[in-house]
Amino acid sequence: MTESNPLGLAHLLASTDAVGRTLFVVLLLMSVASWTVMAVQALARWRGRQRGSAFLARFWAAPSLAAAGRELAETAPQEAFGRLALRALEARAHHDTHGAGDARRLAEAGGLHDFVERAIKQGLDEEALRAEHGLTLLATVGATAPFVGLFGTVWGVYHALIGIGSAGSLGTLDQVAGPVGEALVMTGLGLAVAIPAVIAYNVLVRGNRLLAGRLDGFAHQLMSLVATGAALGRGPAEAPSQAPLRVARSAQPA
Repeated sequence: MTESNPLGLAHLLASTDAVGRTLFVVLLLMSVASWTVMAVQALARWRGRQRGSAFLARFWAAPSLAAAGRELAETAPQEAFGRLALRALEARAHHDTHGAGDARRLAEAGGLHDFVERAIKQGLDEEALRAEHGLTLLATVGATAPFVGLFGTVWGVYHALIGIGSAGSLGTLDQVAGPVGEALVMTGLGLAVAIPAVIAYNVLVRGNRLLAGRLDGFAHQLMSLVATGAALGRGPAEAPSQAPLRVARSAQPA
């Protein structure tokens, strides 16, 4: 019957000093924070896709632009496409209320098209900032966790060698290899924390690019609809009040 190995992570934490324990706690906090961001982002993006699909189906099936605007004002959209549409419709309503009666003010504002376009661009910028939530933390964890683990290994090897030297002998191979190998666990922990964070960062960045492209396509359709009263791809005879709003399927949620 073989004897159990007394070395390991538990023994390392029990034998190390305050610096080693602090580094372990830092890695633990990094891991918890990065996995929390990953879980929150995954849930938010899944909900965004579901709500976005439902919103686009309702929006383009609305009998008129006014009806779509009333529904948006009443329901307070919770996803990117709805927030962008609401911003564009609010900009049009604001322009109609405060700009149409003053020709000079209307000329300074650049007309309805420019006014709504600025509002849509501002909405796109806000959605881009909202989509980047948590990415800085993931990038920081992915870049620094391996070095934190490496520093823990160096610190552990240093103390292991100091302990062997204080014994008054050169030490055998098992006396040296055991504590040194134990200290290498900190490097492994650093990599275990960093690798998921880096993968999640790359996945989320790609998702942001896809969402930005789809929002941009939706913004062009929305700009045409708000400025002219008809979405792109519809004939001039189809008034918004006579047929549901329809566009090509290029603007789908991420």
